[in-house]
Amino acid sequence: MKEFISVQEAKEILQGLSLYGEKVQLPLQKALGYWTASPIHAPMQVPSFDNSGMDGYAFAWEDGGASRQLAQVVQAGTFPDFSLQPGTAVRIFTGAPVPKGADTVVQQEWVRVEGDQIFFELEKLTQGMNLRRAGSQCELGQLILPEGTCITPGTIGLLASLGIEEVSVVAAPQVSIILTGDEVVELGQALQPGQIYNANGPALLGYLSQLGILDVKVYKVKDDSAEVIRVIGEALASADVLLLTGGISVGDYDFVKEGLAENGVETLFYKVKQKPGKPLLAGIKGEKLIFALPGNPASVLTCFMQYVKPSLGQWMGNPAAWEQARSYPLATNWEKQVKLTVFLKARLVAGEVEVLPGQESFNLLSFGSADGLVEVGEQLFEVEAGTALPFYPWM
Repeated sequence: MKEFISVQEAKEILQGLSLYGEKVQLPLQKALGYWTASPIHAPMQVPSFDNSGMDGYAFAWEDGGASRQLAQVVQAGTFPDFSLQPGTAVRIFTGAPVPKGADTVVQQEWVRVEGDQIFFELEKLTQGMNLRRAGSQCELGQLILPEGTCITPGTIGLLASLGIEEVSVVAAPQVSIILTGDEVVELGQALQPGQIYNANGPALLGYLSQLGILDVKVYKVKDDSAEVIRVIGEALASADVLLLTGGISVGDYDFVKEGLAENGVETLFYKVKQKPGKPLLAGIKGEKLIFALPGNPASVLTCFMQYVKPSLGQWMGNPAAWEQARSYPLATNWEKQVKLTVFLKARLVAGEVEVLPGQESFNLLSFGSADGLVEVGEQLFEVEAGTALPFYPWM
């Protein structure tokens, strides 16, 4: 076990784990937010036929001249079983198949119609204009999506256009949450003296939901050693990833570290040189990953963003899971007194990072306007405005 390590070392330990989800087949509509488990190749060419990119008139360029005799009408959803005769054109609509012999479409706004004759300005046109050739999007067997691609609404549209109904993705882990603390009560209950509302549970469930992890078991445990040990064992029986909040410091009623050890969890590291969230523990048991997060909500969200979120992303096949941060210049001077990496609630304003007031670990007010967290490294103390710092957005 490593204790009181740097942020970078903690991330390297987690990134080095070989914990990945299984490959599963999901219906296309249920695959949103998942990552492809294998490359996807086109099962057909798209478009599968030459078609018009405009409402207009299709004709053969080689016939020459700036007029044609109007022959037939071709609508989308039909297929012309004739070849275009020399000197003629067909009325055609966007997406409709182009008949054999036609290779150019003039848009209707550029056409004058007189009886069964059409006239257009030839100098405005080029051969092949407004014609979408078969296979111009993709050919049969062409690589469409490499492994490790996130399924987005646009991706779903692409795959649907290829007739793909199911996709192979990396399964999300089964996540369980254990909330500790006798002082924590659920929303809707009246607070008694010394009690606080459960903020960590809803915050974690919200973050997991954003990551596409919806089926989450939540346990509430009293500050009792035997009960903590029992509930941890119960949760580990079904969870791939277990998150605990509170009970991981050095107080008389902090039983989580002991409870994890009693259940055979191997500690990877305990305590990180950071603020907030110093008493963070990460452990493994076989193929299961465990995070014991500090109790206050600011520490929970900070640790989730920095360690849990990328670990879950890696599990789900995201090749860039640990590449969350982008650098932005600091809007004003900032100074810190401790030799720790500090994560500050901040927002982006005109391309600069603005550090928000209310940075205490118990203070949630600034989360209401924060876009994410900015990182001030362990070795930085007096940071001048304009200095580029890593910024971690919520998503």
